[in-house]
Amino acid sequence: MDKGNNEISRRGFIKMSGVAAASLATVGLTSQAAKADDKKTHMVGAGTKAPLPKAKGPRLVVVGGGTSGLTIAKYAKKEYPKFDVVMVEKRDMYSSCFSSNLWYAGVIDLEFLADHSFLDAAKNNNYTFLNATCTGLDRSARKLYTSEGEIDYDYLVLAPGIGYDYSRIGVNDAETETALRTVYPAGFTMPTEHSTIKAKVQGFEGGVFMLNVPGGNYRCLPAPYERACMIASAFKKNKVKAKVLVLDHNPDITIKAKGFHAAFNELYKDYIEYKPSMEIKGVDLANKTIKTEFDTIKFDDASIYPGVRGSKLLEQFGIMDPKNPQKEAMIDTLKYNVIGDDRVYVTGDSRPHPYSKSANTSNTEGKYVAKVLAARAQGKEIEWFSPETICFSLVNTNPLEGISVDATYAYDPKTKQFSFSKDTKMFEDRDASKGRGTLSWAKGLYRDMFA
Repeated sequence: MDKGNNEISRRGFIKMSGVAAASLATVGLTSQAAKADDKKTHMVGAGTKAPLPKAKGPRLVVVGGGTSGLTIAKYAKKEYPKFDVVMVEKRDMYSSCFSSNLWYAGVIDLEFLADHSFLDAAKNNNYTFLNATCTGLDRSARKLYTSEGEIDYDYLVLAPGIGYDYSRIGVNDAETETALRTVYPAGFTMPTEHSTIKAKVQGFEGGVFMLNVPGGNYRCLPAPYERACMIASAFKKNKVKAKVLVLDHNPDITIKAKGFHAAFNELYKDYIEYKPSMEIKGVDLANKTIKTEFDTIKFDDASIYPGVRGSKLLEQFGIMDPKNPQKEAMIDTLKYNVIGDDRVYVTGDSRPHPYSKSANTSNTEGKYVAKVLAARAQGKEIEWFSPETICFSLVNTNPLEGISVDATYAYDPKTKQFSFSKDTKMFEDRDASKGRGTLSWAKGLYRDMFA
């Protein structure tokens, strides 16, 4: 593979990051941005103390047991053993969003995604797990309020993931949004969404199965295209007369375009129909139609992916940037702390960087933030270093074949902008080694977070 195929150009970076890159200019990258209100109490309610042992050192509370939160809880303790780390997670059972596409096609079973214990992660890595829902935050008093009581903290990391923004596909009423969430789930947050989509795919009897790709920096850039391949693979295997219709808001496939186009054209020519530059303007549930600027498109079943936004927890806690079109956090993007508050950090998919909102990015980014926290707890600072986005996408199931990308990022202190580094490489010729690598990559992430 020549150098031109191995390196992503700046133009490619801009295409990949979409609206998110533009939003960074608005958000600002340093303390020059407008300060968050660090005095006001944002609290739903206060109660008794949460049932936690007395802190034996500076207490670091991590909210959110996804890839980012699990990584930070583990590695902050490794970097600075004096930390008393508490993980707060509202789910009582883990299941990963990454690799879920493979479940739809029968490549993996549910155990692959969900047989990982929050309790084991806490025990193995010497921190405390609290199964609770956050209800409020008082940053002046350094108190986090939860359904199990209040927690005093020295440092707080919020890693709450994404929310959906249905207004970006022309849906502005709660009744339609609720119906879409229930009947045509997007499949990029809750495990129950994946269960519904799996059942849809396995029970589909024919017709048009519609998927869409949103604009902006959505969760996991290649995932909708991989999903199309996995669903088409299932239909092909089961000899279902069906069409997987992919409506892409973007002018072309946003990442690994050569590899996905090859899979669409060579493996699934009779199953996948790809339509770029198709921005959804509305959904007619009664007639099962999607409205775009120029067309009305009918479907028989679907998984509808609206635009993404930062978790509503940011808004409730008063640390969402109101100028950010994706409603992400108002943070110093080199150190991840909320502007004006070096005790509260936002990481993972709710941060405003143009990095891919993907598992490997959150994992490597989390290791950097763990070092930032450990250093600051000791009155020190460290230099910024890039996360890494290693991402495998399965495109064929018989035999297993995949494609991949290995991306790092560069920061320009003059423009205060991020771009792909010159070392970023694309591997778009599908083969069996990358098919096996897709599974090995996921297993490696699970081991890193839970073992």
